[in-house]
Amino acid sequence: MQSTENTHFEGNQDDTEAVIHAELRVVTQMSEFVEADWNALTGGSALLRHSFLSALEITGCVGADIGWEPIHLGLFRNGRLEAAMPLYVKHHSWGEFVFDFAWADAYRRHGLRYYPKLVNCVPFSPVPGPRLLAKNAADKAALIEAALQLTRELGFSSFHSLFPTEPDQTVLSSPDTQLLHRTGFQYHWNNDGYRSFDDFLAAMTHDKRKKIRQERRKLETGGIRFRWVKGNESTAADWDFFERCYTDTYARHRSEPHLNRAFFDQLCATQPETMLLIIAERDGIPVACSFNLMDGARLYGRHWGAVEYVPGLHFETCYYQGIEYAIQHGLDVFEGGAQGEHKLARGLVPTQTHSYHWLENAEFRTAVDRFLEREEVAISHYIDELEGPFRQASNTNSQPIE
Repeated sequence: MQSTENTHFEGNQDDTEAVIHAELRVVTQMSEFVEADWNALTGGSALLRHSFLSALEITGCVGADIGWEPIHLGLFRNGRLEAAMPLYVKHHSWGEFVFDFAWADAYRRHGLRYYPKLVNCVPFSPVPGPRLLAKNAADKAALIEAALQLTRELGFSSFHSLFPTEPDQTVLSSPDTQLLHRTGFQYHWNNDGYRSFDDFLAAMTHDKRKKIRQERRKLETGGIRFRWVKGNESTAADWDFFERCYTDTYARHRSEPHLNRAFFDQLCATQPETMLLIIAERDGIPVACSFNLMDGARLYGRHWGAVEYVPGLHFETCYYQGIEYAIQHGLDVFEGGAQGEHKLARGLVPTQTHSYHWLENAEFRTAVDRFLEREEVAISHYIDELEGPFRQASNTNSQPIE
């Protein structure tokens, strides 16, 4: 798909007229974008950087043979990128974390084809963030219109924008788009000005605080210690161990990992300051590891694994250490990823997420719309019934309560 429009604006006092040539293009490789121009649109997101999305392509983590075919949109004015949308042709629904398997099955049972579809997201990453990379609402709307036009031209069943944040939500929810809104939730930890991990624990209910202290004490008594390793401080041995843990986790679930060692090596070379390994050791021997990304004031917990089972090691490596790191480094939010009600007892609270969907088939669009209305009510009731981990009137400046 390629379209061009000419826009005129007033020139200088000599009444000379300048002409802006605007062009929307499909771009199948991140290397075709100027890195600085792309990054200027991302709001500083570590997972939307040119280097991150390029690493997925360069190392073969995405591609037509993987079922994640890059087909990004770029809006250029006078040859310079001014708006963009990370976009993929999907031949399945794996690695999205907004689950539409039931929709695909309903299409199949009615003799219709659900795949392929177009998905606007960051592959394998349920991390909320910008999805319409533009500086104004008009360009954001143009990206949506172009994506829907592309969906129709390719004869695909649907278009999906996953985990967008404001102000993208405002544009996506405009009645003009005819997109269906879906809500979900994840568990995030929010820094309420905590001065230390004990200060954080003081805000929790007695039973939650007691359990966390017991879990941490058992690991300490068992000789477990932790290292925080930034990407620019990491060694090949650190990444060898992480890869061993990461692949083992997938193997235990009879699955194949989405990301390969080359991808992590590529990130180490291009954006090491965004990477954090949390390595658990006993007597200097590593036993578990988690991989995190960070940008600005947020830490994102992504992957983990262990070479032996130690009670409480998962919670410490994946949650408590991340929270402690965020407190010590003044980060505002630690995102624990999709799903997992057990995170609530560890101080992570339900946080609403959003996705937007357009289905070409009118009958299915109506049916899905009704389903989403019921689902939103059910999710709201579920969250309301969850027992929060914090005291009703917490004081973040109070001393730890024994």
